[in-house]
Amino acid sequence: MELQFEGDELKSVLNRLRRAQGQISGVIKMIEEGRDCEDVVTQLAAASRALDRAGFAIIATGLQQCLTDSEKNERNGETTEQMRARLEKLFLSLA
Repeated sequence: MELQFEGDELKSVLNRLRRAQGQISGVIKMIEEGRDCEDVVTQLAAASRALDRAGFAIIATGLQQCLTDSEKNERNGETTEQMRARLEKLFLSLA
């Protein structure tokens, strides 16, 4: 399945990933500077949440596309149950 994002979906996911990238850079800099542990962990938690949200947005888009493409998948030999199991595995990988 090829994941396709449109306009606002793409912008939202990219913004979340860029935010996480900036936060991770901040964590690295904080560690290099010997900053307070609590501040580092707080920043790391923020980066983790941003990545989680981006991942869930990607999964949600994939679910939506899979549901609309279910006939195509069945023609390619994948049953609805196989598709559901594959998507569940992806979703749980973020948990």
